[in-house]
This record gives sequence, C-alpha cells and structure tokens, in this order.
Amino acid sequence: MTPPTTSRAFRFPHPLVLLMGFIMLAMLLSYVVPAGEFVRHTDAATGRSVVVPGSYHRVAPTPVSPLQMLVDVPRGMLDAGAVIFLIFLAGGAFTVVDQTGALRFGVDWLLRKLHGRQGLIIPLIATLFATMGALENMGEEIIPLVPVLLILMGRLGYPPLTAVAASAGAAFVGASFSPINPFQVGIAQKLAQLPLLSGGLYRLVFLAIALGFWVFGVLRHANRHRLVPASFGGEAGNSDDPATLLPTPTTGRNPGAAAAELEIPTPLSPPNPPATSARHGLVLALLLGTFAFFAYGVLKLGWDFEQMAALFLALGIAAGLVGGLGLTGTAEAFVQGFRDLAFSAMVIGFARAIFVVLEQGHIVDTIVQTLAAPLAGLPVALAALGMVGLHTAVHVPVPSGSGQATLTMPLLVPLSDLLGLSRQVTVLAFQYGGGLCELLTPTNGTLVAMLAATGVRLEEWWRFVWPLYLGLLALGLTSVVLAIALGV
Repeated sequence: MTPPTTSRAFRFPHPLVLLMGFIMLAMLLSYVVPAGEFVRHTDAATGRSVVVPGSYHRVAPTPVSPLQMLVDVPRGMLDAGAVIFLIFLAGGAFTVVDQTGALRFGVDWLLRKLHGRQGLIIPLIATLFATMGALENMGEEIIPLVPVLLILMGRLGYPPLTAVAASAGAAFVGASFSPINPFQVGIAQKLAQLPLLSGGLYRLVFLAIALGFWVFGVLRHANRHRLVPASFGGEAGNSDDPATLLPTPTTGRNPGAAAAELEIPTPLSPPNPPATSARHGLVLALLLGTFAFFAYGVLKLGWDFEQMAALFLALGIAAGLVGGLGLTGTAEAFVQGFRDLAFSAMVIGFARAIFVVLEQGHIVDTIVQTLAAPLAGLPVALAALGMVGLHTAVHVPVPSGSGQATLTMPLLVPLSDLLGLSRQVTVLAFQYGGGLCELLTPTNGTLVAMLAATGVRLEEWWRFVWPLYLGLLALGLTSVVLAIALGV
C-alpha cells in the first residue's frame, strides 16, 4: 500500500502548543463565564469534599490575568508533582531494565513461545491493561512502559499507535465499564449511597463486550497498517521467525522517526547487554515481582503515587546491580530514562494547568450547573442519556475521574430521585460519559503523554479512535436504556 500524502493533511500543532491553547482558552473563559460555586462539605462515607445540591450561587468575578495564567502552568506541575515524579522514577527504572538487555530477551522469548500464534499477543496485552484499568484505574503508570511496548510491537511489525491502543486505550475502556474501579465507580457508588460492587454482574457483561469490541478494532487497525518486517540475515519479508522481526516502515513510521518529528527523544535506546541469560531471567523476575507487589500495594495497602514511585526506584537499583550495569551504569541509565520521558511528564503538568486556571476563575461550578440544569425537565430515559452527555462535557475541563464524581454525583443523585431514575443508572451514566471521554480529550494528560512518548500525533490517534469511541458510546447508551428497562 502506498503511504498517504501528508503534505495537505491537517496536522495538529505540537502537544505543548495545543495544551497552551487550552490554557489560554480557560483564561479567556474566566472573563466571559460568570463566576459561581457550590457550598461543599466533607462526605462521611468517602472523606472527600462534595457539593451541596441546590447551593450554587454567584460569587465575585475572579478573571485570570495573562501573568497569572503563566504562573498557573508551574502550579499545574506542582499539583501533578506526585504523578510526574512517578513517571520519572518508573521511566528511569525501565530504562535500567532495558539497558541490561532483559526486555529484548523477554520479548524474544515470548515471541518464540508464541511462534505461529503471534495474533494472541495483542488480545493478551489489551486484556491485561483493561483488567488493571478496571481494578485500579491504571493510567499514568503505563507511560514508563513505553519502551517495552514499542520493542514488542516493533518485533511484530506493528506501528507505534498499536502500543498506545493495546495499553492505555484498553485501560481506559476497562475503567469505563469496570464493576470495581475504586476511583470511579467506587467513589460514585459511595456518593450515591449504593453498596460497593452492586450491579457488578451487569457491568461485567458489558465490560466483556466492550473489551472484545476494542480488541477487534485494535487488531484490525494493526494488521491493516502492519510494517514489512526484515530479517537480520535472512530473506527480507520473512516473518516466520519472530525473533528476527524489525520494523521497516511502509504504511507507517518507526518510533524513532515519529519521535524526531515531534522533537522528542525516542524512549528506545540501543541495548547494552552485559548480562548473561541467567541475569536476564533474574532481572525479569524482579520486574514481575515488582508488578505483583505494585498491585498488592495499590489494591490492599492503599498506596498513593509516592509509594509507587519508591517501588520503581528500588526496582531500578536492584535491576541495574543484578543485570551487571554497576552503580555508575545504573545511575547513567536512570538519567537517560529521566531525559527520555521528561517531555511526557511535563505534558501531565500542562494538562493539569487547564483545570487550575478554570478553578482559579471560579467557573468550573458554573459550567457544571449550566450543563446540569436542563436535565430536570426531561423524561426519565432522556434524562439518563443526557447525563451521559453531561459527564462527557464536564470531563474535558475536569479530567480527574474521582474529582468529577465528587463534583457531579451530589448534584445528579437528588435529581435522579426526583425523576424516578435509579441511582445505579446515574452511576452508569457517569462511568460511560466521563470514562470513555478519556479516549479523546486532549486534557487527558495520560493520553497526550503516551502519544508524545510513542511519536503518534493526536490527529492520527483521533482518526483511529473515533469509530471505536462511537461504538463504545453506543454500547454504553444501550446499557443505560437496558438498565432502566430491567430496573437495575
């Protein structure tokens, strides 16, 4: 297939330019949108500050000046500091693991074991990340995994976009349809005074359908845009030996070229394999043990980002020493990891600054009140579908799932009671509206950072994801309507 001509194609600006545009738009809105806020109190069930329904009132305007807007950018970085340093330390750790040669060793081993069944790899990876999204709202933690994901997809001949879709995209889908995600459905159910895990079987059915649909879409795109593999020493185009696959772009681009186009460094680095196969195995065992302890810490110990970052720091040190890099080599690998993921980490802070500006202008609550008010006059089914649209719109300026829940659920739960709408359906509307928006919105720092780290442009991602998003949204709307009919 001949690659499409890109000279006339629409191209989004650099991600930082795009995010600064949203920050400036937020500043301008603070001069136009009336300032207002809700009265808030601490909810006993969640320990979070939630709004008091019917308490919205106007307050004195607080427009954000251009100078203050610039100050809000580093403030956004400070607000996202725990996430940013998680990305730095985890990225450094994975660079250490990569430079031991263990990642490439593990990928080649996996491909040899799945020889002739390589088509299972994308479904397995997508299911893994969707499960983590459903269990603990996995997002920013995926960014440091970019090197190994690109290695694996490159060996299979798939373009970099596949790495984003099979990991972050699958995690977003898993979180959106999750029966257990504590940061979305868990908080929303607590605020709605519903038992945790209630309606879990119903959600699980739609999660399975959504994941199957997403995997089908990712596989279809990956196979359509597969790169022609070349062997190290054999016949070009022979893809029978998975250990010899290297990406030679025909219909896509390799990660390095894409990263150079974005003026960011590729997270892949030339291997520096001082370790033997036994050392490789030990490093991979450390990696798997870290993931197991990570899951236990998040789910059982209530870890925050600081504890996660400390765990990855320990992984990097241990992997460097076991893998034969020595103290100096381990330190240098950490530095390279920091450098490679610096841009991706900064994107998180810029995205957070959008909300900081809106909040400083006291217009977030006004936007929510304006969007929610028309729902009161709608029939039950239309109101439920309207809630999905409301949550989609709110998620753009409020990209935090837990933050959105504490802002909107106290408003919509009393409204759903007045309309005779099940509170469980109200929670479903929140999940599908806000959760699926993660696949699209440029204010989602995780998405933008993943695209930047893999060298995939936003418009390229949108071309891929729009049909899948609309299909998933239709599935979510079907779930809402069916839940009303079944009395869930």
